[in-house]
Order: sequence, then structure tokens, then C-alpha cells
Amino acid sequence: MNDHERRLASVVEGVLESYRDHGNINHIDGNNLPARSEVSELLDDVLSIVFPGYFNYEPLDDLTVRYFVGARCARILRRLEQVVTRSLAVDCSHAGRPADEIGQSAHEHALELLQAIPSIRAALAADVQAALAGDPAACSDAEIIMSYPGVTAIAGHRIAHHLYCRRVPLLPRMIAEILHSRTGIDIHPGATIGRSFFIDHGTGVVIGETSIIGNRVKLYQGVTLGALSVKSREAGRKVQRHPTIEDDVTVYAGATILGGDTVIGRGSTIGGNVWLTRSVPPGTTVVLDTPSLRFFALNGDKNGIEKHALEKNGDKSGTP
Repeated sequence: MNDHERRLASVVEGVLESYRDHGNINHIDGNNLPARSEVSELLDDVLSIVFPGYFNYEPLDDLTVRYFVGARCARILRRLEQVVTRSLAVDCSHAGRPADEIGQSAHEHALELLQAIPSIRAALAADVQAALAGDPAACSDAEIIMSYPGVTAIAGHRIAHHLYCRRVPLLPRMIAEILHSRTGIDIHPGATIGRSFFIDHGTGVVIGETSIIGNRVKLYQGVTLGALSVKSREAGRKVQRHPTIEDDVTVYAGATILGGDTVIGRGSTIGGNVWLTRSVPPGTTVVLDTPSLRFFALNGDKNGIEKHALEKNGDKSGTP
């Protein structure tokens, strides 16, 4: 054994020793887990029949669409059964169940998701229309479906939420994190979201697990619907930790709304960068006070640049 081989052998032994020391982050001698790549491909397959003709190379028409949907549904059913089987097998609530029972449960979950596609599509049709109505820059349904991260995020969320509500472990959260990496939008699969939902721009939006969002709600980038800290993990899981946003609410960029007791009343508007931990009555507008701005010139002429700023805002006094 030469020096390079000895060094490599030492590296291997060091890694194996770390496996023994930190076993909580190992998954050795256990059931095979779903691979992130196959879940990503599975999500793409489901989206291809949710939005037919948008994400496949071959054009579809009345003749070919039946064959396309049939073949794609069969492939989704097989893949989803496999992924759900592996998810159920590693979940503690299914420990000790016979393999054939887990396989049958996985088959039912896969079939139920396919059966739910018409209702998921109905919700997404309203979401796409909300984006078209809510963004003057939007030109067409095709542009929204193909390029708007908010629509991608809500489409995947409605799939993940269906699985979450049926207590499929692991897979809904994996879908949510794949969408997070694709769009910059982090929606927990447990969040309940109504019809005609629109996230404009979207980067940095966070929606927590127990959030409840009504119909015709619009969020801008950087909005957080989060939780206040809880004393224990188990206590926190048993209560609503995230806010309720009622129908027809608009929340502007950078706003943070926290707490399970916080309710934003119907028809309210929450301004940019607002921090809220208490409820807002229906029809209320919440904004920050106008911030105080100071202007400095590189040459040190503070008074001159402040006078210029005041004049731009209609104040001719020039008072610093």
C-alpha cells in the first residue's frame, strides 16, 4: 500500500468512526428512502397532467391527449406507489405493519391523488386567473403558468397539501422543499390556502404549517406568515401557531405577521415592512409611519442636499 492509499484508508476509517459517534444522522441498514431526484421527477409528471401541453415536448391535440394522460397517469401511479411505500416504511406510526398492508396503503394514496387532479385543477384555474387579474405585467395564461414562481409554488403546494391531509409522511415536505429551491417561496404543506391565491414576485415568502388563508388573497415578496416561539415542540404541534388571513386581504412586501391568535380581517391591507402580532379588524389598512430620511453629500454639503430633497417633495423652505 502506497502513501496515497494509506491516507485514503485513514479517511475512510475516520468517516466510519463518525458514523458510530453520530448515528442520529445516519440511515444505514434501514429501509430505502425516497430519493430527492425521483420525487422531483414525480412532481414534474404530476404537473404535466395538471397543466397539459405546457411542460412536455410533444404537442397535444384531441387525438393524442387521451393517450398522453393515460400513459402519464400509469407512470405516476407506479412511481408514487413506490415513493409512498418507502415513506410509510420509515414512519414510526407504521412500524411493525406488514409489507403488503403498507403497499396497499401506498396504492390507495397514489390513486386518491390522481382522482383529486380535477379538483386541484379547478383551484389552480382560479389561481392563474387571479395572477392575470392582479398583475398588469401579465400577458397571458401561458406566461403565468410557464414563468411565474408564485403559480409554480401554489400548484405544487396543492399537490403536497393533498398528501399532507392524508397523513402521508415525508413526501409532502420533500415536495415543498423542492418547490422552495425552485421558486424561493417556502410554503409548508400543512398550510390551508383558499381559491384565487396570488403571490406576486414571491422571493422570500414564508407560509407556516398552521396558516389559514382565505379566498382572493394576494401576497408580495418577502412576506412571512410565521409563529411566535413555543415552550415545547409537542405543545406547539397541538395548536394553531400561524396567523389566519381572511378573504380579500393584500399583504405588501416585507410584512411579517406572527402568531396563531392573529387574524387579519376580511378586506384588509397590510403595508410593506409592517410587523404584526395582533389581530386586525375587517377593512383595515395598516401601514408604518412615514420614515424619517436623511441625505448626505460626499462633499459634506449636508444642507444643500437636504434642501434639494425638500424641494423635490414640494417644500421650498430649505429648512434642514
